Amino acid sequence: MSKFELKLPRMGESVAEATLTTWLKEVGDTIELDEPIFEIATDKVDSEVPSEVEGILIEKLFDIDDVIKVGDTVAIIETEQSIEVAQPVASTESVAASNGAEKSAAMVEETVKVAKDAVSAPVHHNQKSSSERFYSPLVKNIAKQEGISVAELDTIAGTGNEGRVTKNDILAYLENGAVKNVEQPVEKTPAPKVAAAPLVNNKSSAVKTTNGSGITEGADGEVVPMSRMGKMIAKHMVDSVSTSAHVQSFIEVDVTKIVNWRNKVKSSFEKREGEKLTFTPIFIEAVAKALKKYPLMNISLVGDTVVKKKNINIGMAAALPDGNLIVPVIKNADQLNLVGMAKAINDLAFRARENKLKPDEVQDGTYTVTNVGTFGSVFGTPIINQPQVGILALGAIRKIPSVIETPEGDFIGIRSKMYLSHSYDHRVVNGALGSMFAKAVADYLEAWDVDREV
Repeated sequence: MSKFELKLPRMGESVAEATLTTWLKEVGDTIELDEPIFEIATDKVDSEVPSEVEGILIEKLFDIDDVIKVGDTVAIIETEQSIEVAQPVASTESVAASNGAEKSAAMVEETVKVAKDAVSAPVHHNQKSSSERFYSPLVKNIAKQEGISVAELDTIAGTGNEGRVTKNDILAYLENGAVKNVEQPVEKTPAPKVAAAPLVNNKSSAVKTTNGSGITEGADGEVVPMSRMGKMIAKHMVDSVSTSAHVQSFIEVDVTKIVNWRNKVKSSFEKREGEKLTFTPIFIEAVAKALKKYPLMNISLVGDTVVKKKNINIGMAAALPDGNLIVPVIKNADQLNLVGMAKAINDLAFRARENKLKPDEVQDGTYTVTNVGTFGSVFGTPIINQPQVGILALGAIRKIPSVIETPEGDFIGIRSKMYLSHSYDHRVVNGALGSMFAKAVADYLEAWDVDREV
């Protein structure tokens, strides 16, 4: 028998830690290879962490809502495989004490116990809790962002182990219309806290809760609190508008050749590949080509410095069932053929709707595409996804009467057309570059090879 340390894997260059949200297995459970053991959450996305071996779960080193650093041992699995692993270490003191010597079973148990004690040690707000109640770093961080004092935290009923306040408890408290206050410096004798009803507007303070979801009813109608993801998106959009000088260019594209070609090949493509062939991979392929032609659209602005990106990583805005948006990223999009692009897009879109994206799959985008035509919009003025400098909106494809130029003269015909709406950061992208980039995308689409094999 061997003991395998299941560590928190690396989840992207900018992700150094995550919060454990759910244990999917209990001590004593049999574990299969690649079977999910626990779920974690970052500020980007939630995801599952699978086992790298088969065996039996014998130790859990972290509790729900604990913050775990990348590389930390989260669980110990007993396996019949012969695996050489380091024993769990609780602190630098125990590392120095071991000095490379073999540890006995009793010492291993002791270090695990110390690790557990260290993880469960109380972490407090800047204010002191009179009850010395435990609050995990995640709960404490949410409370700080929402302006909830420790005194107010002490009043929240916890559903976790030994009455601890979990992430779901504090989010439910916020959703149910909690009164949020900006934390003030701690005084020796703080004034007693007085609960106040949330105001609908200046005219009336009469608010009646209609159900347990946090929806309230006031003089002007229902008051529905924003979800946490909605708040984060709203802040990101406001920050982008206040950061970048947004300018838009619009161009009409004749995509009749693409529409006819797709209608001809989509059935055979799905039968052969087991994937639907949508318009999205075709458009993103054109965007990737345009970014190679105009690399100054594939940059970011950091202070007064322009960073030219070596990879073309295209984000695609995807709508979630709850109405929010997430932007999974197609890495090295310029290196994919159309089949690979279709498979990557379909996979990311499906897992985005199922909330199964990995943290590194929504990071490191260098340019973004959003398909507003999905909802019937002809064109739009999208907000740049910081720290990128451009975003392209794809409008709805419509059949319209159009002038067709031929060597024999001009005539009116029915064509399939759409608008491309290009928003770009005028601090570093001038009108000429912004317009030429959009025109390059249009040229690639209009020059589509109707005999192309896929």
